[in-house]
Amino acid sequence: MPMLTLNLFLAYLTSLLGMFIYRSHLMSSLLCLEGMMLSMFIMTTLATLNTHFMVSFSLPVILLVFAACEAAVGLALLVMVSNTYGMDYVQNLNILQC
Repeated sequence: MPMLTLNLFLAYLTSLLGMFIYRSHLMSSLLCLEGMMLSMFIMTTLATLNTHFMVSFSLPVILLVFAACEAAVGLALLVMVSNTYGMDYVQNLNILQC
């Protein structure tokens, strides 16, 4: 396994571990989720460039679009929770009702 792939895999695992450890605050969970998406984006881009498979060139762009949508929804949820309750604890999310 090349060193760059190993570093990206370790970055993904570190973000996943951070997601499990710092899950009490929504902002830290969102940052860990963004780290996971960024490492997946770089790994997908490197895999696409190494295989030279023309059909898969759109996969990193699709992943980047999903990451942007996830960030927008997460930040909107963070603003809504912090305006409603004054804090960003994740346990407040089950109280929210539409």
